Amino acid sequence: MKKTQKTKQIFGTLFFLAFGIMSQAQEVVGSWHGTIEVQGAEMPLVFNVSEEEGVLSATMDSPSQGATGIPMDETTFEDSQLTVVFKQAGIKYVGTASGDKMEGTFFQGGMELPLNLEKKEKTIPGNPDLVSSEAELLELASLDQGDYRYKVEDYFARPKASTFRFSPDGKYMSYREKDENGKRHIMVKEIASGEVKRAIEEKEELVRGYGWISNNRLVYAMDKGGDENYHIYAVDLDGSNLKDLTPFDGVQAQFTELLKEDKDHIIVSMNKNNAQVFEPYKVNVNTGELKQLFSNEDPANPIVGYNFDKDGNLKAYTKIRDGVEQDLYYEDGNGGYKVIKSLNWKDAFSILDFNYASDNPNDAYMVSNLDNDKAEVILYDLKEGKILKKVFSNDRYDVQDMGISRKRGYEMDYFQYEGEKTEIVPVSDFYKQFHAKIIDRFPGKQYSIADFTDEEDQFLIFIQSDKLYGEYYSYNQNTDEFKFLYNLMPQLKEEDMSEMRPISFKSRDGLTLHGYITLPKAALAGEKVPLIVNPHGGPQGIRDSWGFNPESQLFASRGYATLQVNFRISGGYGKEFLESGFKQIGRKAMDDVEDGVEYVIDQGWIDPGKVAIYGGSHGGYAVLRGLTKTPDLYACGVDYVGVSNLFTFMETIPPYWKPYLKIIKEIWYDEDIPEEKKIMEEVSPVYQIDKIKKPLFVVQGANDPRVNIDESDQIVSALRGKGFDVPYMVKYDEGHGFGKEENRIELYKAMMGFYAKHLGNQEIPKPLKD
Repeated sequence: MKKTQKTKQIFGTLFFLAFGIMSQAQEVVGSWHGTIEVQGAEMPLVFNVSEEEGVLSATMDSPSQGATGIPMDETTFEDSQLTVVFKQAGIKYVGTASGDKMEGTFFQGGMELPLNLEKKEKTIPGNPDLVSSEAELLELASLDQGDYRYKVEDYFARPKASTFRFSPDGKYMSYREKDENGKRHIMVKEIASGEVKRAIEEKEELVRGYGWISNNRLVYAMDKGGDENYHIYAVDLDGSNLKDLTPFDGVQAQFTELLKEDKDHIIVSMNKNNAQVFEPYKVNVNTGELKQLFSNEDPANPIVGYNFDKDGNLKAYTKIRDGVEQDLYYEDGNGGYKVIKSLNWKDAFSILDFNYASDNPNDAYMVSNLDNDKAEVILYDLKEGKILKKVFSNDRYDVQDMGISRKRGYEMDYFQYEGEKTEIVPVSDFYKQFHAKIIDRFPGKQYSIADFTDEEDQFLIFIQSDKLYGEYYSYNQNTDEFKFLYNLMPQLKEEDMSEMRPISFKSRDGLTLHGYITLPKAALAGEKVPLIVNPHGGPQGIRDSWGFNPESQLFASRGYATLQVNFRISGGYGKEFLESGFKQIGRKAMDDVEDGVEYVIDQGWIDPGKVAIYGGSHGGYAVLRGLTKTPDLYACGVDYVGVSNLFTFMETIPPYWKPYLKIIKEIWYDEDIPEEKKIMEEVSPVYQIDKIKKPLFVVQGANDPRVNIDESDQIVSALRGKGFDVPYMVKYDEGHGFGKEENRIELYKAMMGFYAKHLGNQEIPKPLKD
């Protein structure tokens, strides 16, 4: 591994210290808090020491990363002296305890840094006294009563099988299979014999994603309790030879590159040496051997993206300069890299893929909006710095993707963009025929290629629509046959589902806006129905899409319509539309949502007295902002991991977001600019509590590294202080959104009870406690 500066080693490895104490000294049992200073940055650490049957053990919390409960390794405690050694990182800590204080020194790589600890009462994230009891939430859920054809579980229970994949040679098919306890293990089926084996066992933590590395080895990612500090693991297809490829606690590993030409290695990026920046490593998937490929040595101007070729060579990288500018570096032919394009962060100019069909090794397909409002694909000579030709564009929407055939000499197959629906434009003769066969076989549906073999003779096709959750089919090119594999949600019948209808309308200041309305059958029959407005997360560059939405279908089954507006700042509609939402979060972006509500009311579908607002992340912020900005518009709201205070939100972002802080401030607001600080106060719901007068339900994951639990605690505490009855659901094994099936089901059951109470026949208009 390439060496980095010693202080940076310390900065990164602090997050995976390992503790375990073999001592009978009760004075060390407790929660020890301290702060270490590295390069001017203060980093808090908490060591939680406990005893069981005379054996001491501990976990570590890293509050600045949102990480809690990291299990520790070996330690000694003798004569009031605590000595901690972590051999792999070359770390030693020695501290002397005196009552509730411990004075000590942290050693690594010739450096000595003071680390003093203080024993405090152990706490869990947030204020647990605010959280609604299980009985209270069950009582709320019980209000969802009616003669409904489908239960919450029908929409949100995980499929019994899902995420199908081919091995590269096509001899095996892998998939997730849910057991009776809701755990979703990765199974591998030998296609010829039908024999099935479990390759990956899902235990307490969720398997967040998986894929094939080679014909006999798989890779998967897993974090702890939703803290997003992912580890990447590799395992043989029969479940043997399991290897943690990134065994570093408190470090986030990101899968960067699958090397099709080298089945023994992958490339991952980790913030191992510095929590704020990521560096690439080549990892042997059999032995776990790591080789650092490049150093990201300037946290103030970090590298934010790496471009490797098919053989794993670093060809280019993108670096932030002064917080808001970007420089694209390309290899100079002498073992170094030079700037070939300087851009503002708002500009799109990135490598989509290298053109391996060309004799010129410097040709690449780029996504660019430098000469066009809409992102387009161009062929570009990276060495000469010139456009060879414009390859594809759409005059209304940004280009999203392109497909290239490795087997057929890197022939271009298709382009993809998203309008009202996903649109695929076939290019090659093969793909034109293939596309036509799929469209003919599945009329009215959308398709995506979930996987294909290295020989490109077998394809896994995922079919979906607004009324179909999803079905898998295989296609064999040699026999020209489609074969049905699996319906993910067979219990949900298409004929019972509701239409998701694309809509467009004008904003109050003249912008054309797009979105979707999902209407229950009562609305189509002429009845005015309640509406749930669902602003998307992000918000920048994110958009809502046409397809099966289990939330909207659940709401429709209870008689509620769902409105989704791609308000200004949403992605896919070009640079001008995106930028029109900068510095408008909570202001014109919310105006767009309100204009959408007015539009669907004007169509005669909606009861204007029964409009709710619900969303997650930025959508959760939009809920709180909506209840303060237009308190008479909404009957109630559900805030799911939403921001309540823009000032504390900026202060508690994860370390790996800090290089983007200037950009975040250009998109949101900058409190160092007096007029923008005033706007932040105006659009931060926690400062506008007195304007909230409608019922609110708040939901939070305790380990959320993006939207700290304090964001939800603030709003709940403030409203409770005014006498409001605010149900508050917190899950202590979740992060930014609930990933575990049982938690998701509990959430939607309680949510449907909340809507029944405030939108349904049992409506109780006042949010105040009796």
